[in-house]
Amino acid sequence: MTPERPHIDPMPAGETPVPATLQQPAENAPPRDPFWDYTDLAWFIGTAIASIVAGSGVELLVGAAIKPKIIGVAAGMVALYALLFGALKMMFRVRYDRPFWNSLDWKPTRLPAMWALLSGMVTAVVVQWASALIHTPTGETPMTKLLDSRADVVIMGTIGVTLAPVCEELAFRGFLQPLLVRSVGAAGGVLLTAIPFGLLHFREYGDSWRHALIIAMAGAAFGWMRQATGSTKAAAIMHAGFNLLPFIALMTEKNILPHPW
Repeated sequence: MTPERPHIDPMPAGETPVPATLQQPAENAPPRDPFWDYTDLAWFIGTAIASIVAGSGVELLVGAAIKPKIIGVAAGMVALYALLFGALKMMFRVRYDRPFWNSLDWKPTRLPAMWALLSGMVTAVVVQWASALIHTPTGETPMTKLLDSRADVVIMGTIGVTLAPVCEELAFRGFLQPLLVRSVGAAGGVLLTAIPFGLLHFREYGDSWRHALIIAMAGAAFGWMRQATGSTKAAAIMHAGFNLLPFIALMTEKNILPHPW
């Protein structure tokens, strides 16, 4: 007795069979890197604007109550960054169930921290040389007006080599750059991230496009560090070294540090 063969529905005419190797379930697709998108970037920009407004309010309130003025500036910066990154952390957790620091690639690398710091100092020297070539203005700016006294220099210098590099690198090289690199490649992503980074400092240097340009150059160097090491932390250390050198010079000028000669 011949065993009964199982019934197989014939394939409709004109259809091509899909190889089994291509029939992958969607859940096996590699995760998107980074996992956020341009909708999240638009939300982040809106949150940044709101945080700047709130930080400015804190600066005015604290500045009116406490002297010197630099205390108000510092308080405003702390409020701005706390609101901005608190909101970003909440978005990562609520929308994606992802951690904050690891998502922004804040991680150690095989490059020693001292080398990253020295790279920032070398970048500061190169940028200073480029600044002289394009005749960047050296007169008084809103930034220099904040640095009249020794206390101003010490407070702003401390922020400039700690809080500011960490927060700026998390925003630009941690959040923005990976998204742009995914879209336009490494070189384009690094350069496109450097442009808004330079523009961020446009007003504080007296609306000087030359200052914005040389700071964008520095931003491209920080972006290269981030891309080469895969670590936003390394870029932040490099950024701290970049800020440290001019503040050492300024503290020497204000007789806060002894002259080396």
